Amino acid sequence: MSRYWSPIVNQLSPYVPGEQPEIDNLIKLNTNENPYGPSPRVIEAIQRELSDDLRLYPEPTSMALRQVVADYYGVTPEQVFVGNGSDEVLAHTFFALFQHARPLLFPDITYSFYPVYCALYRIDYETVPLAEDFSLDVSRYEQPNGGIIFPNPNAPTGCLLTLAEIEQLLTANRDSVVVIDEAYIDFGGKSAIALIDGHPNLLVTQTLSKSRSLAGLRIGLALGDAALIEGLERVKDSFNSYPIDRLASAAAIASFEDDAYFRQTCQQVIDSRQRLTTELQALGFQVLPSAANFVFARHPEWDALAIAAKLRREGVIVRHFKQPGIDRFLRITVGAPHQNESLLAILKEMV
Repeated sequence: MSRYWSPIVNQLSPYVPGEQPEIDNLIKLNTNENPYGPSPRVIEAIQRELSDDLRLYPEPTSMALRQVVADYYGVTPEQVFVGNGSDEVLAHTFFALFQHARPLLFPDITYSFYPVYCALYRIDYETVPLAEDFSLDVSRYEQPNGGIIFPNPNAPTGCLLTLAEIEQLLTANRDSVVVIDEAYIDFGGKSAIALIDGHPNLLVTQTLSKSRSLAGLRIGLALGDAALIEGLERVKDSFNSYPIDRLASAAAIASFEDDAYFRQTCQQVIDSRQRLTTELQALGFQVLPSAANFVFARHPEWDALAIAAKLRREGVIVRHFKQPGIDRFLRITVGAPHQNESLLAILKEMV
């Protein structure tokens, strides 16, 4: 603690990201990184950008990237916002759209960055309990609010809402913004982007970190009504006029252009997730239905922390949450087939 800090800094409890240890031959299944690298076209695009032009600022509106995203999803560039990772996009969203008299609503078990943003921007919020099966019940959000946000599929549970359920939620909350955080949507769900034109209160955020294997470049998106996007742009231009650098922009464009590679690797992750789920269930684990690139599992006879510790000693890292209600669960990233097999071999020996 420093006497030079602003008063609010003393009250912050920052988000804690997944551990990034430097251990030889580590199998890292704790941060939901894609086991497959980015498209070869991405590497080629970055290499083409490695020139003297790096001395020049990037184009501040990122219009080339926004146009590619708009074409891909069938919207207009005015309905697309890009930022330095989806966490930055979400930060701008909280500042631009959620500072109202009524509280923001989000699930009691969800992405733990949401309450951090609320503390940073002094936004009042209320958490809404998940159903007993850990699914999200949209009827529980039919109450006065200053906005609603949740991941779909939810994190860390992996449970998915249908577009019909999301439309029900949007219709019941016409006077507030509903943000669907689609960090994992490409691994088994249908994007709510299809609902944008009929619902001016809908904002959809996405990331290129997971399904497009670009976590190291930090590229995030938001899509919604042009008025919502303008609000994000006003905040962005009051914070950082150049969030997307030349290399990231070229890489993102190349990723969207190589749709075949994107779909192939997503399907490989989906297939591996199904096999991993089946094998874990055979070992007695309860595994929640997942539409993400991870599974959320618990064993009725074994303590989750003890399992995580045993795996770590054997060179495999998974994520354990201490939060009440999910402290018996482990979140396990779907790795490459050989990584999943190593994980299962250790678990078979243990349980």
